[in-house]
Amino acid sequence: MTGAGMMGAFIALMAGGVPVAIAMAGASLLYVMLSGNIPDFVIIHRMYGGVDSFPLLAVPFFIWAGNLMNSAGITNRIYNFALALVGWLKGGLGHVNVVGSMIFAGMSGTAIADAAGLGTIEIKAMKDHGYSTEFAVGVTAASATVGPIIPPSLPFVIYGMMAGVSIGQLFLAGVVPGILMGLVMMATVAYFAHTRNYGRDVPFSATKLAKATLEIATVACVPGSAWLLFTLGVPGGWAVIAAFAVLLLLDKLFDFSAVMALLTPVMLIGGMTLGVFTPTEGAIAASLWALFLGLVWYRTLDWRRLVKLTMDTIETTAAVLFIVAAASIFGWLLTVTRITDAVAEWVLAFTQDPNMFLLLANLLMLFVGCFLEPVAAITLLVPILIPICLKLGIDTVHFGLVMVLNLMIGLLHPPMGTVLFVLSRVAKLSFERTTIAILPWLLPLLGTLFLCTYVPQIVLWLPKRFF
Repeated sequence: MTGAGMMGAFIALMAGGVPVAIAMAGASLLYVMLSGNIPDFVIIHRMYGGVDSFPLLAVPFFIWAGNLMNSAGITNRIYNFALALVGWLKGGLGHVNVVGSMIFAGMSGTAIADAAGLGTIEIKAMKDHGYSTEFAVGVTAASATVGPIIPPSLPFVIYGMMAGVSIGQLFLAGVVPGILMGLVMMATVAYFAHTRNYGRDVPFSATKLAKATLEIATVACVPGSAWLLFTLGVPGGWAVIAAFAVLLLLDKLFDFSAVMALLTPVMLIGGMTLGVFTPTEGAIAASLWALFLGLVWYRTLDWRRLVKLTMDTIETTAAVLFIVAAASIFGWLLTVTRITDAVAEWVLAFTQDPNMFLLLANLLMLFVGCFLEPVAAITLLVPILIPICLKLGIDTVHFGLVMVLNLMIGLLHPPMGTVLFVLSRVAKLSFERTTIAILPWLLPLLGTLFLCTYVPQIVLWLPKRFF
């Protein structure tokens, strides 16, 4: 059996409806059995080696942190904060939807958690205020794609492990594009609000706006306070503890709604940038912080629910790691059989222009994203595309952001767009109407993708400043 035969077996299994992980493992097993030149134990060895990775420890903890935040009532607090900040604008709840998703993205790292958590609150509120169900679903779906772009991000962890790229750099690479996506979507909401004459959903309140601004300023001051104490001679650990103590006091004093949630991305990005912890250790820190908020600070999480969401996390983690394990043996065999070299030679014979390759890669990733969920797509595409990027001199951090953004847009596409199914169920809207509702929002997302693809400085400016 040749490498081409293995690829044919994989495609045939996928076409037959076999899950992608089983299709990759099955095609690999067929190749090993029929080729006769590779020992059988190599499959187990390679699959085990694929998941025996320190960076992959971040996977269960980021999933757990997202589940904890979703189950501890944090989503309601984020919604109320966003409402006070931008709810008074024309089309206010649309803006609230986008801002809420950007904040939640700094905690969950997955589009599905965003759509299922905040989406439930936001769609109901928008329908109650007279917005059409289609508009509510469209803006919720589009804003959910920000989840894996703004750190932390589960797809970035998988990509970084598969491509041998710094996960810390990938996290920083997502900050500016994530903010850009949010601004573009808010501009789109403003356009629809003016063309459809949407009003302001809450009256302007200087007091609420000032309180929301104070929350942002308070969170921004935490790392600055810790650094100031450190420069004055206070040991680093005590400086951080003192800054957190002041934050807890202010939270109780002013009864802030979301300041503790807002601190999560600041803690993660600041900790990784300053070298306090690795991305994997950051995932553990985020989980402990979410656990503290749910059980101790807000007391909105009981032990029974904690056990249930922990079991859900174990189930999701097992599925993700099985995909990674199957992709490890499949990707290794693609390399051994020189399939990746053949693909690279074919592409380079067609074009050696990096811009043309990026265009072709975008089209391929958008197509694959319509059929495969992001983790499976990343594990399949990285062994094929990264060697070409290296030969063409394309930065692999930049390409990682482009790949993840493509696959996030793919979540909004039929036939397999997971966000489509989630929002169709949440909004009680048919799959067909949900798809039509999302179509106008693909334009701003594709525009952002174009900018991030061909203006790499947007992606690489922050990583290059700190790494």
